Amino acid sequence: MYRLWGKIIKHNKIQESIVIYNTNERLTLTQKRNICLEEICYKFDLQYPAWFNQNEKDYSMFYKTSFNADNFMEPIDFDILEIEYIPEDKI
Repeated sequence: MYRLWGKIIKHNKIQESIVIYNTNERLTLTQKRNICLEEICYKFDLQYPAWFNQNEKDYSMFYKTSFNADNFMEPIDFDILEIEYIPEDKI
C-alpha cells in the first residue's frame, strides 16, 4: 500500500493534513505518487503544483518535498504544501 501525507503549512504550523492511500499494485511508484498528490490537491481544493527538478531531488533523497507559491500558477493563502511518503512499516 502506498500512502502519501499532505500538509498545508502556514506560519510554521500545520493548518490542514490528510493521508491518501493507493493500493493499485499495477502502477509504478511514480504513478501512485502522482495519483495521491492529485487526490490531496482535490481534497484541499488546490491546483496541481508544478513539479520541478528540486522537488524530484528532495523526494528521491528524503521521500518528502514541499511546494511554495512558485509551484502554483494561482495565488495561494498558505506558505507550503508538503507531501511525505509514509513507509509500510510506519503504521
